[in-house]
Amino acid sequence: MVVGTLAGMVVGSLPGLTATMAIAVLIPLTFSMSPLVALGIMAGIYNGAMYGGAVPAILLNVPGTPPSIVTTFDGYPLAKQGRAALALKVACWSSAIGGALSAISLMALAPPLVLVTLLFGPSEYFWLGILGMSSIAILLGKDPIKGLIAAAIGLLLGTVGSDVVTGQQRFTFGRLELIDGINLLVILTGLYAIPPAIRMIEKRYSENTERIEIKGHPDDGFFKNFKYLLPTWLRSSLIGIGVGILPATGGSMAAFLAYNEVRRTAKNPELFGKGDIRGVAAAETGNNSDNSAAMIPALVLGVPGSGVSAVILAGLLVHGLQPGPQLFRDTPDIVYGFMWQMLFTSFMLFALGGNIATRLFSQVMRLPQVILAPMIMCLTLVGIYALSNDMFNVWIMFGMGIVGYILNRLDFPLAPIVLGLVLGNMIEQNLRLTMLIHQGDLTALIASPLSKVLFGLCLILCVVPIFRRLRRAKS
Repeated sequence: MVVGTLAGMVVGSLPGLTATMAIAVLIPLTFSMSPLVALGIMAGIYNGAMYGGAVPAILLNVPGTPPSIVTTFDGYPLAKQGRAALALKVACWSSAIGGALSAISLMALAPPLVLVTLLFGPSEYFWLGILGMSSIAILLGKDPIKGLIAAAIGLLLGTVGSDVVTGQQRFTFGRLELIDGINLLVILTGLYAIPPAIRMIEKRYSENTERIEIKGHPDDGFFKNFKYLLPTWLRSSLIGIGVGILPATGGSMAAFLAYNEVRRTAKNPELFGKGDIRGVAAAETGNNSDNSAAMIPALVLGVPGSGVSAVILAGLLVHGLQPGPQLFRDTPDIVYGFMWQMLFTSFMLFALGGNIATRLFSQVMRLPQVILAPMIMCLTLVGIYALSNDMFNVWIMFGMGIVGYILNRLDFPLAPIVLGLVLGNMIEQNLRLTMLIHQGDLTALIASPLSKVLFGLCLILCVVPIFRRLRRAKS
């Protein structure tokens, strides 16, 4: 578990590498191990990588893993204020608390929580995806119209590749590399890694820039804010666990929803995005509280709740273990042992994450920006090339980097693009499945009571910005 957690932290902190990739590479090496030992390493990599993604997100504004996008909103502004060590400390505690509460929910509430997922059919998943995407697009940026345009760009990028229903190729332009669609990591790295590097180069030639200094001790200001952060941790954990038990949603949606909810209920929401530690706490807690919760449908129903849980299911099958109710009946020592491993590796972040990240990784900020820019470029190039040993993804990454830079200059939020790409496949698949089941009857989308509730929330979300704008114009 210690080795897995340390390895996960290293993998998560390298842009372009993910827990999914690390566990997939690890599975062939675990053939000779006992199932419980193999699962212990997987649990460590899972929790370690989810926290490790916060390190480059805070220090370099480059998300190490897809859910770490939300950590950049307040983590990087804190680093620019010289409070990188504090931000990493908050991220470490938030990751550990979210992961631990998620593991407890996995152990105590697996059977009853799975019943919740049975209430969701194709139409409910469609509206859930629309609600998650529109809430970020409308509420995240200053201009809802720009947010919706950004979300539409993400949906458009998500249509590239094979049709989810018919298998027909769309927007591939005859390129075999695009048949499976554009890899999320390629777009993510391009949008979030290249524009900051370009801005560093711009600053270098426009003015004399000084390196960012790290002020104070990592513990300064943390423990006195413990009670201040406690409501954020609890609220974000509940959101992450709730999202985690819904198949095919994932940590990105949990982090976005947790951040949005904490900002919405804050007395001073204008501080978010400018270096508020609650933003870092919400993002990392929501992200990590999804980890074990995503294993609930995976272990009980055999339906993975995230990409990582799907790979862990493959690891179970490799060791001759069949996910489902029989897993709890035939091998309870292994399945409950894995649950305890998810809990223990979450607690390990307190020691390993705190001591390593805040005292070692935070020194990156002492490097001059003129050195950081080419370092970021090289790291992203190596990471993306390693995905498929192909330069095609590298060129797409640089192309998306230029697009991201232009959108940044025009004040378009980038997060809705990523969320549109993440949720687009789920939205389209469930929309078309509903239409196939009900022979094209659009009223089937709001036939169930739960669909009506989700549809009503989407309407309210769209009306609120219009109402605010009219009220401001009237005043």
